[in-house]
Amino acid sequence: MDFTIPKTHQLFRRMVRDFVEHEVRPAAKKMDALGYSDMDLVRKLAENGLLGVPFPQEYGGAGLRELGYCILMEELGRVCTSTAAIVGAHTGIGAMAIYLGGDEAQKAKYLTPLARGERIAAFALTEPDAGSDAANIKTRAVRDGNRYIITGSKIYITNGPIADLFAVMAVTDPHLGVRGGVTAFIVEREMAGFSIGTVEHKMGIRGSATSELVFDEVIVPAANVIGQVGAGFITFMQTLDTGRLGLGAACLGGAQAALEMMCRYAAGRVQFGTPIGDKQSIQWMIADTATEIEALRSLVYRTAWLVDSHQPFTLEAAVCKLFGSEMASRAIDRALQVHGALGYSRDFPLERMWRDARIAEIFEGTNEIQRIVIAGQVLRPYGLRVRP
Repeated sequence: MDFTIPKTHQLFRRMVRDFVEHEVRPAAKKMDALGYSDMDLVRKLAENGLLGVPFPQEYGGAGLRELGYCILMEELGRVCTSTAAIVGAHTGIGAMAIYLGGDEAQKAKYLTPLARGERIAAFALTEPDAGSDAANIKTRAVRDGNRYIITGSKIYITNGPIADLFAVMAVTDPHLGVRGGVTAFIVEREMAGFSIGTVEHKMGIRGSATSELVFDEVIVPAANVIGQVGAGFITFMQTLDTGRLGLGAACLGGAQAALEMMCRYAAGRVQFGTPIGDKQSIQWMIADTATEIEALRSLVYRTAWLVDSHQPFTLEAAVCKLFGSEMASRAIDRALQVHGALGYSRDFPLERMWRDARIAEIFEGTNEIQRIVIAGQVLRPYGLRVRP
């Protein structure tokens, strides 16, 4: 097992960090304050080849595979969780569903412009009665000759208001249920009957647009079925595995930024005649945070190695998401405590980071679901089947 980061990826990290500092950081506070996605920033991400990092060059990507994608998400997570969410929804799950399950014609028609950033993707699974309970989706797709007619709605869809293409899961055979009765589709924004419903006003990641999707007898060609009819649940669960790893990488970046802020402030803030970093209570918060960050770093990049080595990684991806999301919240909360009233001020980025971090324990599968996934993977060799 070789965890050495190739020189190409080291250079890629430098390029991404430079881009993030010059382009993303200035936009982060404004996006949060105004509650909108900066489409000029999205365009710059595309121009710099940052919307198709893991995909092969033949499909318009950078060919840097999952390792490169985790580097990108870590660097984005250091500065702006909203931007990481935009890229994660587009690359990590929206376009990824087509890459993992699509045929060559779909990859040529849809994945290539997505990887180039010419179009933006979203991933549509959650419904009013189906989030963690993915098997309870109600959106229907009825076959009509060489097309399907989709009716229903999705909610809390990241990139919903800005996306051009949607990977959508719908019921094609209600009698078969989730194992054989649901199918994944590519839906284009321009298709008749499709519309954007309620746009959410969120506590955090306010620069990442989230909305309802409405399907009012949307006609979708049969050629837009992703993978096999009835196999949509498998495609979507495989996609979420990669998405969870990317989310873990973004959490790593956020936690690292919090640690650096904590250390700088502890060294410079003087109380009772000495820097607060001299106090054991502060040192222990820093030590605990640094330890957890190193653990997550190993988890993330080992899992990326598993993905790129074509080995199973469902367990590891769930662990990255569970541990990463909870650890990042702890790290940012500790940093806020160290900064005191300054950390609570909206003029300082920790307040935004604290609000942004909370969503990571909810989306891409709640942490309760991750615990079920992990327990299922660990107990399977012992003949036990874990149910929700």
